[in-house]
Amino acid sequence: MKKQTKQITILIHIFLIAGSLLMLLPLVWMFLTSLKTVTESTAMNPFRFFPAAPQWNNFSEVVKTNNFARLYFNTFAMMALRVFCAVMFSAMAAYAFARLEFPGKRLGFALVLFQMMVPVQIFIIPQYLMVDKLGMRNTIFALLFPGLVSAFGTFLLRQFFLGLPKELEEAARLDGCNIWQIFYKIMFPLTKSGLVALGIFTALFSFKDLMWPLIVNTKTDAAVLSSALAKIAGAYSVNYPRLMAASVLAVLPMLIIYIIFQRQFIAGIATTGGKL
Repeated sequence: MKKQTKQITILIHIFLIAGSLLMLLPLVWMFLTSLKTVTESTAMNPFRFFPAAPQWNNFSEVVKTNNFARLYFNTFAMMALRVFCAVMFSAMAAYAFARLEFPGKRLGFALVLFQMMVPVQIFIIPQYLMVDKLGMRNTIFALLFPGLVSAFGTFLLRQFFLGLPKELEEAARLDGCNIWQIFYKIMFPLTKSGLVALGIFTALFSFKDLMWPLIVNTKTDAAVLSSALAKIAGAYSVNYPRLMAASVLAVLPMLIIYIIFQRQFIAGIATTGGKL
C-alpha cells in the first residue's frame, strides 16, 4: 500500500513539474526570440529554437528608442495608486454594506454587483468624457481614474467583514468607539488577508491593462508599459526580436516583485480561491 502511494505521489510530482515547464515555455521563447535576428525570428524551421549568435544589441536599441525609466514610473505609479484607492475605498464601502444599516443598502449593493457583471468596455466612453472634461488626459490621474472604486474589491471585502463576530463591534461601542474608530482600529486590521489578496489582484489587473491607457494617454511621456509595447508592435510590420526584448524588460520588474513576495502572492490567491 505504501509503495502504491509513493508511486502515485511520484506521478503527481512529474505531472506538476511538466505543467510548470509548459507554463514557463512562453517566457523562455520570449527571451530567446529577443536574442535572434529578424530573419531567425520569422524562419519556419521548428527545430531552430536557439539563436545562432545572441543579438544583445536588440535590448540597447529598444532602450534607446523608448524611455523605459518613464514607462516604469508611469506603470508603477498607476499600480500603487490603484491599489491604495481599491484597498481604502473598497474597505469602507464593504464595511458599510456588511455591518451597517442604512436606506438603499440593498439597492446600492445590487448596483455594485451589476457593475461586476457588465463588461468594463461599456464604461470606457463615459470615463473618457469625464477625464477629458476635467482636463486630465495624459496624466497619472487619468490612468488612476477607472481604479478609484473597485466593485470586485467591495464584494470581496464584504465577505470578509461578514465573517467577523458582532461581539467585537459591541465591545468597541461599550468602550466609546464611534463607527470610524470601530472600522479603522478594529475591523480593518482583521481583514489583512483579504486586503493583501485585493492588492495583488488590483496590481496584476493594472499591470495588464491595455485599452484604457492606450486611449486616455496618447503622449509618449504619459504611456505605460502595456501601451508602449502595443505601439512598438507596429501596424504593418513587426520587428519581433526588438518587441520581445521590450517585453522582457517590461516583464522583468514583475518577476522580481513576484520572487520577493511569492509567499504573499500564494497566500492571497489561496485565500480568495481565485486565479491569476
